[in-house]
Amino acid sequence: MIENAVGDARSVLKDLAPMAAGARVIGLTGAPGAGKSTVTGALVRVFRERGERVAVLAVDPTSPFSGGALLGDRVRMQEHATDPGVFIRSMGSRGQLGGLAAATPQAVRVLDAAGFGVILIETVGVGQAEVEIASAADTTAVLVVPGMGDSVQAAKAGLLEVADVLVVNKADRPETQHTVRDLRSMVALSAAPWRPPVVTTVATSGEGIDELVRQLDRHWTWLADSGERARRRLARARDEVTALAFGAVRARLAVPDELAARVADGRLGPYEAADELLASVGI
Repeated sequence: MIENAVGDARSVLKDLAPMAAGARVIGLTGAPGAGKSTVTGALVRVFRERGERVAVLAVDPTSPFSGGALLGDRVRMQEHATDPGVFIRSMGSRGQLGGLAAATPQAVRVLDAAGFGVILIETVGVGQAEVEIASAADTTAVLVVPGMGDSVQAAKAGLLEVADVLVVNKADRPETQHTVRDLRSMVALSAAPWRPPVVTTVATSGEGIDELVRQLDRHWTWLADSGERARRRLARARDEVTALAFGAVRARLAVPDELAARVADGRLGPYEAADELLASVGI
């Protein structure tokens, strides 16, 4: 219902709001092939061993041609499929930019109210446009792979700015130390109060996952001690309200052919047309 915005979705969200307990939200992002699903599965295992109920929102790219999505992340998390303390939901991005689906913030609210203490959000994995996860999560882990130029791409994409923890996965490759050195050099230039640690993992074997969880826990503690957690959650709520408001306005704004024709033939400028359109709906 939330994903498709059908039925009593709005009423359900309103009723669930008082039940939210402030679940811990961890985002994982990075380029395709970085091993996000494998790392996510490994994190689920560790959090379950600690007695946490864990939910996973895995966002998959939607085909611009068929409108469908592979939703393949569940294939890589089969070991958790029968665990009643784990809920895995694959969501198509449906053309939404930033690596998330439009319904992700509302889905997080539902899972929080359902009693999941840890919610893992895995982004699409399309490359250089996935910084939106930073506004949806308490802690953002950015995954890179040695030998793929990811450290440079991460810097270009602004991913280093949104990273709370940097993960060099597939660290059994020979280029690992070079990638780690590059990332640490970039982090050293930051003047931010929190400098993201660089963790090496081999998720397929579980190597380094305990250290990754330790760094995630360290960041969680820092968020509380510094007051940053409250600030981020306030910003998250503001972004969510803004997105819903823009969505409602967009749904009411249908550009008449007559208005578009005046812009097309030069009788009216696009800014003036936009003002006219907004005035027609009382904005």
